[in-house]
Amino acid sequence: MKTLAVVCPVYNEAAVIEAFYDELKRVLLSVEPHYATRIMFVVDRSEDATLSILERIAAVDRSVQVLALSSRFGHQMSLLAGIDHADADAIIMMDSDLQHPPKILPRLLAEFENGCEIVHTLREDSPEVSWFKRVTSRMFYRLINMISDVQIMPNAADFRLISRRVADVFKTRIRERNQFLRGLFGWVGFRAATVPFRVQPRRAGATKYSIHRMVRFGLDGVVSFSKSPLQAATLFGFVFAALGFVLALLTIAQSLRGSRFPSGWATLIVLSAILSGTQLICLGIIGEYLAAIFDEVKQRPHYLVERAINVEASETGAPAR
Repeated sequence: MKTLAVVCPVYNEAAVIEAFYDELKRVLLSVEPHYATRIMFVVDRSEDATLSILERIAAVDRSVQVLALSSRFGHQMSLLAGIDHADADAIIMMDSDLQHPPKILPRLLAEFENGCEIVHTLREDSPEVSWFKRVTSRMFYRLINMISDVQIMPNAADFRLISRRVADVFKTRIRERNQFLRGLFGWVGFRAATVPFRVQPRRAGATKYSIHRMVRFGLDGVVSFSKSPLQAATLFGFVFAALGFVLALLTIAQSLRGSRFPSGWATLIVLSAILSGTQLICLGIIGEYLAAIFDEVKQRPHYLVERAINVEASETGAPAR
């Protein structure tokens, strides 16, 4: 019998986590004639009762595993922690707020049985999704696909199935700090398929992705998969240097002819603002790449596990229960 692990990152989902577990468990019971299943909840240090609820569930259902991280390491690192600790033939990653519907898991497994190593899902937004989020999402994917060699599917979600073979690549070989998993799963290749799904409305709670976090997520994706911003900064430098050189030649020519440019504070202020703004943008771009290098050089752990429930202590370095 093949094994299946469902990795679910969790952050402040006390209002919906029990309903999610019940629905996911019903789906997993339907596939258990063919798969030995378990659920791994990765709790990104929450401020509500999420962990205590999961402790109660895990005490009754020994197929439920819980990794409680020591701090808030973020959604991508929670997924990585789940991949690191999920020893299964197939691993499915999905959010625990019921916006990723558990009912499509059999469709992912059908593609896996057909020989696919990665099964992506493509999000079809529900009417409840704001126009701002839809527009900015489309703009982001167009931008990153335009400047990156790795094509990322628009409306891709962190809801996917991967095989043990792909999981081993992330466990042993892809260990960069600022991981943009949607791009990395496209970069690794292997035989893949896609399954569309419609985003379900939230039953309770609120989104954990603020505008700031979405911007940070987008920047991590651009820095991870494109050097074009650095090349653009260089291009800006050459363009403005050439413009300055031309203006200098014009000034010398005018001086030799005994005339001069008409004086005007507005022109100077506008040019100064444009040049200084461009310089600051270029410095910011360089700073993002330097910060990514700095994170790699520090070699800090990707995450720390504070507690592990129904997981062997030797697998986590944390106390097990």
